[in-house]
Amino acid sequence: MSARQGHRISAEEALALWTAYRESGDRQLRDRLVLTFAPMVKYIVYKKIREIPGRCDVDDFISCGLEALIRSIDRYDPSKGASLEQFAWTRIHGAVLDELRRHDWAPRSLRRRERDISQARERFIGLHSRRPTREELADMVGLTPEQLRAQLDDIAVADVGSLNALVLGSEDGALERIDLLASSDREADPVHASALSEAKERFREAFQRLPERERRVAVLLYVENLTLREIGEVLGVSESRVCQIHGQLRRTLRATLDKDASLFSEVA
Repeated sequence: MSARQGHRISAEEALALWTAYRESGDRQLRDRLVLTFAPMVKYIVYKKIREIPGRCDVDDFISCGLEALIRSIDRYDPSKGASLEQFAWTRIHGAVLDELRRHDWAPRSLRRRERDISQARERFIGLHSRRPTREELADMVGLTPEQLRAQLDDIAVADVGSLNALVLGSEDGALERIDLLASSDREADPVHASALSEAKERFREAFQRLPERERRVAVLLYVENLTLREIGEVLGVSESRVCQIHGQLRRTLRATLDKDASLFSEVA
């Protein structure tokens, strides 16, 4: 039996492979399961792509989903009645939703209203082949035009972007949006400028203390913009291993920079 990457295997084949892994503890068998179900991770993430904030990297969500897949393989219990694929799907979907909520500071009620308004707009367009006026849209969602305007304003404020996002087309590929902002009174403040410089230096020092392989994964992922699979091919390891390395470097950086949290909050 083979579990080729991207090949959909039956529930019985997956169970047999999982049983062999549980009995032997052979990580290669687990990696075969991860590679088999990895396309499911990407499917779930890309189904949620519209809800991922623009400041976030889709690969972070794929990495989160792969970590959930690995955990689901290790925690799967066939006696519960669900197939491995069903169990993994539930765990991956939940992990992606949790990651979305972690990145989104807006309350769920606001996101729910956003979906209701968007669905109402799409229904109107489907019926009338044109976009609704504000009055028509307000009527469809049971609001006054003034209430709808207020809610749309709240939704617009919630769609924030990151000042640390890389600017497309920059010559060295390392320019962040914050580097291109016109100077304001606060940016011109020498105390703030000093804090910003110190924060960047602390980050560089923390990054340089990472093991060589973790630094290389970070460069390939965030500078070269390779996918996790492509990075695995470069390093000669599995995609799940790249996922583990990526997760470790993020945890290491957070732990290393935790004592400087107040400094980074001043320049955020």
